[in-house]
Parts: sequence; structure tokens; C-alpha cells
Amino acid sequence: MKVLRNARIYTLDQAKPLASVLAIDHGEIVAVGSDEILSEFEGAQEKDLGGRVVLPGLTDAHLHLKNYALSLQKVDCETDTLEECLRRVEERTKKARPGEWILGHGWNQNTWGNWPHASDLDRITPNNPVYLTAKSLHAAWANSTAMKLAGIVASMPDPKDGQIQRDSKNEPTGILLEGATQVVGGLVPEPDAEGLAAAIEKAQPILWRMGLTGVHDFDRRDSFMALQHLHAQGRLKLRVTKNIPVELLDYAFALGLRTGFGDDWLRIGSVKVFMDGALGPRTAAMFQSYLGEPENIGILNLDGESLFEFGRHAADVGLGMTVHAIGDRANHEVLNAYEQLRTYETDKGLPHLRHRIEHVQ
Repeated sequence: MKVLRNARIYTLDQAKPLASVLAIDHGEIVAVGSDEILSEFEGAQEKDLGGRVVLPGLTDAHLHLKNYALSLQKVDCETDTLEECLRRVEERTKKARPGEWILGHGWNQNTWGNWPHASDLDRITPNNPVYLTAKSLHAAWANSTAMKLAGIVASMPDPKDGQIQRDSKNEPTGILLEGATQVVGGLVPEPDAEGLAAAIEKAQPILWRMGLTGVHDFDRRDSFMALQHLHAQGRLKLRVTKNIPVELLDYAFALGLRTGFGDDWLRIGSVKVFMDGALGPRTAAMFQSYLGEPENIGILNLDGESLFEFGRHAADVGLGMTVHAIGDRANHEVLNAYEQLRTYETDKGLPHLRHRIEHVQ
């Protein structure tokens, strides 16, 4: 039994919004109040918080836990200028082994004013492959060495649901959008399950310091495996809701998985679907074209009817939907699908699940 006293505790209970004493037993809050409740817990371990603030734990409702954990090991590219990003990449290159991948994350061409180019990286890192993901995770920037390893040449067609950015001579610029990021990203060596588990474990204290005690994770199988590994060893100290990529829906359906299955630390969430891209790289699906790009209305991965078919299949087994939609056209399609899905749930006597749209920018 522990008692925290002399604190400024925000309870979020309208009847009693502030308190000064909090009693905890076996990891659960058993009482909250003022000094008069101290007599109920004589002999408990007390801690004087000296007037510090206590808040309920926050839950980040959309986090890519694997990407976040691994990004802490990468070059921080979230800089005000292209030149500063290049300086940091060059510093990492000086410490790298020949042929070792130089990885970074966080750049945003809107902050810099223009798209960067492979040649920017080639000048400072001609021999090591470089792969830098954008802050949105919907674009990546590679140097010529990395593109050569991936076989990216002018004659290479764009992959499904992606685009290889090209210059006026049709030469690849090093910028990869949406699904094209995996042409290079798929070559980057991945940590094993224990390595990823260790990276997530190291990220936990950083998230705690932000006030986060729970997250909704949108990374994939390897992240789920690492989280299960941590959980089995008692090393998982975040409450994680794990979402399922739509390409695994048939497997989840066959197993009978449903939203909410699991325990307080690790449980199944919903089925994740991508309807479009993002505003930063101008791939979010819009009704009107982007300013200065009359041919560009973004990338729409699915229409509402296709999304409804996924949602119907998921609802039959008790799985909710959580759909990435940023552009107005993408959100229009999702809302149409959700309207159909709610009607389907009602007609079939199924639970009205809490379907979500992620981002709605």
C-alpha cells in the first residue's frame, strides 16, 4: 500500500476535480481525497509530493511504436533548414562503416521550402546508402547509392499506390511517395525480435516523461511480436492497444479475433486501412487539385464500396475499423462506407462498434 500526499491531483471527476491524497494498492487507485482519509491508511508507505501535480495517464491514440522506438537511434532530420539536416547526416556518415545504411527521420519539405534531392545527399555520403523518412512517414528521401541498390532507374514504373518523384528529364530525384517508399525501405536491415523489444523498452521512459501510460500502436507484426515478448517477461510498462493491418483481416477473421481481446497491458484494437496519403507530400485524396499542381488530386487507395466490404467482413467477427483518411475526398468515401456499415450492423443484430477515422485533416 502506498499513499501519495501533499499533491495537486486533477481527478477529472466533476464532483471532486481536485484532491491532495491518493492511495494505491497492488497497482490500483483505491482512494482519492484530502488529508482526512490518511487515517484510513495508517502504516502505509507515504510519499510527500511537495505540491507537485498528479494527472491521469494520457493515451496516445495513434502511435507507430516500432518506428518511434527505432527513430531514437536514427539521425534527427526534423530541422529548420536542409543544411542542418545534411550536416547531421554527414556527422553520422563519419562514424559509419563502409556500406552501412545511414538512416534518419523527421524531415519536412514544407519547412525547407522545396523538396530535397538525391544529389544533396550524394555530395556528403557518396558510398553509404542513405534512407531518410519524412515526418509524415508518407515520403522518403534516398541517395543515389540506395536507389542503385533498389534498382530505381528512369524506366522503372511507379509501384501500386506509390510514386517515384522524377525531374523534367524523367530521372528519379530520390523522393519516394507512399508505397514507393518500400522500394528502398524494404532493403533496410530490420532488427530481430529481441532487438526491437529492447528498442521499445528504451523508448518507454521517454513516453512516460510525456505523461503517456497507454498507446494505440499502428505498426505491424514485428511490433506485435516484440510487444508480446516484453509482456511475457513483465517488461511491458505501457498499456497497448494493437491494431491489425487490413491485409491480415482474413487471418484475424479465421482465428476469431475481436476488438478488446487481451488484458490490461496488451489487447486487440481495430482493423487499420489506408484510404489516402498525407498533406505534406501532397498525396492526400482531394476533390480539388493542389495549388500549383493542376493534375494532382492525391492518391485514393480505396473507394467507399471497397471499404464497406472490409468493414462488413470485420464486423461479422466483432472487429472495429480504424481508417486513415486525410483529404476531403478520402473522408467522403469513409463516411459513406461507415453509413453502410452501421446499417449492416443494425440489420444483422451486430454490436454497433466504435469505428474511427484517423487524422481527418
